[in-house]
Amino acid sequence: MNIQILFFGITTDLIGNSKINFSLEKAISVNDFKTKLKEVYPQLQNLDSYAIAVNENYADNNLILSENDVVAIIPPVSGG
Repeated sequence: MNIQILFFGITTDLIGNSKINFSLEKAISVNDFKTKLKEVYPQLQNLDSYAIAVNENYADNNLILSENDVVAIIPPVSGG
């Protein structure tokens, strides 16, 4: 199963890219995806929190990812 991951803010710097194609063995929940993402990209372990959006809608941890979903990793931001 293939999905596209978009990184924003500090996650772009940590990963070194703003967009990647990512392959999963099967459909998984957002919560399991977060765990998998930190296994593949351990530099994200230092990030305390971030939001996940799937297909331009914020997603909760129970949402199941599907083939060709676009998943955005959105870190907290502050303005000035």
